[in-house]
Amino acid sequence: MIELKRIFDILPYQIENFSRIDAICGKENGAWQKYSSEKVKEIVDNFSLGLLNMGFTKGDKFAIISNNRPEWNFVDLGILQIGGIDVPVYPTMNESEYNYIFNDAQVKLVFVSDKELLEKVKRVITKTKSVQDIYTFDKIDGAKHWTNILNNADKSLNEKLSSIQNTIVPEDLMTIIYTSGTTGTPKGVMLTHKNILSNIQSLIKIMPMSFEHRMISFLPICHIFERTAIYFYLAIGGAIYYAENLDKVVENFLEVKPNYFTTVPRLLEKIYERIMEKGRELKGLKKSIFGWAVNLANHYDQQGKNNWFYNLRLVVARKLVFSKWLAALGGEVKGIICGAAVLQPRLSRIFTAAGIPICEGYGLTETSPVLTCNHFEKGNYCLGTAGLVIPGVEIKINEDGQILAKGENVFSGYYNKPELNEIAFDKDGWFFTGDIGEFVDGRFLKITDRLNEVFKTSGGKFVAPLPIENKMKESWFIKNIMVIGKDKKFTAALVVPDTVFIFNWCKKKGFDNLSLNGMLQSPIVKERIWKDIQKYNKRFSHIEQIKKFEITPNDWTVETGELTPTLKLKRKIILEKYKDLIEKIYNE
Repeated sequence: MIELKRIFDILPYQIENFSRIDAICGKENGAWQKYSSEKVKEIVDNFSLGLLNMGFTKGDKFAIISNNRPEWNFVDLGILQIGGIDVPVYPTMNESEYNYIFNDAQVKLVFVSDKELLEKVKRVITKTKSVQDIYTFDKIDGAKHWTNILNNADKSLNEKLSSIQNTIVPEDLMTIIYTSGTTGTPKGVMLTHKNILSNIQSLIKIMPMSFEHRMISFLPICHIFERTAIYFYLAIGGAIYYAENLDKVVENFLEVKPNYFTTVPRLLEKIYERIMEKGRELKGLKKSIFGWAVNLANHYDQQGKNNWFYNLRLVVARKLVFSKWLAALGGEVKGIICGAAVLQPRLSRIFTAAGIPICEGYGLTETSPVLTCNHFEKGNYCLGTAGLVIPGVEIKINEDGQILAKGENVFSGYYNKPELNEIAFDKDGWFFTGDIGEFVDGRFLKITDRLNEVFKTSGGKFVAPLPIENKMKESWFIKNIMVIGKDKKFTAALVVPDTVFIFNWCKKKGFDNLSLNGMLQSPIVKERIWKDIQKYNKRFSHIEQIKKFEITPNDWTVETGELTPTLKLKRKIILEKYKDLIEKIYNE
């Protein structure tokens, strides 16, 4: 078992046990730049010495606003080595959120990736007294580059650095992560070295990854899901490759040929939609074989307990069809870890049957993040659930159906929010997750909804929107959906149409004389969407069934504010933004 006390202990541990030439890798000027274990340690040490030489020390706070790249790790670990506290911030947050975070955390330096973020932060810090300077990862005329701090390293401060490190204990605060949340002001979640390391220790016991494997990273590192994953990869000696961006991730998959990666449900949905779009373009026998294979995969047993005849057919399907899916991901993927939101059970079944097993887990920023996780071996996974409670964690469900958690990975509280800390835990120290769940077969946790998202109709009946939304998104016509009906007579929905699919569908039907907006508003398209809604409505009780819907005129994105950075719905914002549309639903 790995014995680590602080996050930065990971670097010397990796060098001692599985030093590698590609510990952290990123694309620079079109080529992969690989940093060895020793080089990473050298850069991190020099960055720490540079900070010390500038007068920064234990307890100082530093914001990092950047896409995934090696510099993120260098700065992060360099800060932690002097006892500094990271404040990672999403690039997609707005200026008012930056202003709130910088002031609340009393950030001293800000590190940004590019010119656009530099200009954004410059406008913000005029209202922030604590921020002393901004450094960039890209080289920008007139801006201070992060290597200026490296070049400021003073080797005579090595002894001081060692002395500070010796004062850093596992219980020390190492990061404040401001959750964007689906409602309200960002909350600063305080996590210690011990919190995150306990999660890493638990994952080492149950995950099959090792120093033999390559991992590709494209989820934001500022989110605790990906950040803990990165520390975990470093601890086991796996090679980390950062994708350039989401537009180039497919190309990067083919270059890196990763063995594992983490993702969120919406991105898997997009991958699946793209695959199915290609399948629909096939003709004749190829199209029939494709449809047969997908249908077969959709009947995969949730615990892998398939009979011999099913498995025989699956071998054929994998050879004829699913091998091409694997090839599109680089050809060497052994597994996918999915979290941050509930995945459609259909997708976990189909991908796992295809020979690309999906390991779905559950957790929160406040729990560093993993609480439960499916394993990759049969008998220890149940598709459609969030899996088994991980070692070192306790879970119970209270009388309201809410999930409560305990463990060394559970956070120490919200920064500057004593009033929230009082209600975050019960008298026995159990943390209220705010999620509703149940155990399947007494072992596997299933998340059924968020406590604050369940609503009551005017008739006094409760509706949990998440399962309904996940089922409705199986329709090819529906890109996104939000179920509504709080204090209303019936359940309804706002639908974001899949414009690409609908455009192609209309062309095949001979409606290509219409504009895209004309297609979306045409009675024929609305009737076709309604047909799918009625089909899936049969899965739910009368109260839960969608009685009406309206198509939104715009997509929902992180940039426009309807989605969190992990692509969950910001329900409060959507309700406000589309109040006229909602009024139309209920007043007609």
